[in-house]
Amino acid sequence: MEEYNKFERARLVGARALQLSMGAPALIKVNKKEDTYIDIAKRELEKDILPITVKKDRNK
Repeated sequence: MEEYNKFERARLVGARALQLSMGAPALIKVNKKEDTYIDIAKRELEKDILPITVKKDRNK
């Protein structure tokens, strides 16, 4: 997994949670009674299966 700072992780989790809340399918097993969209997005990020492409400018 690529290393992200806390701001990048927050942005990724927030964007994925929004996708999930709008009906996107989860890519991991979900406990519907206990898991929130944020929980699901965090676990997807931890497992490196987040379906979001990140392009960083490394010239800064």
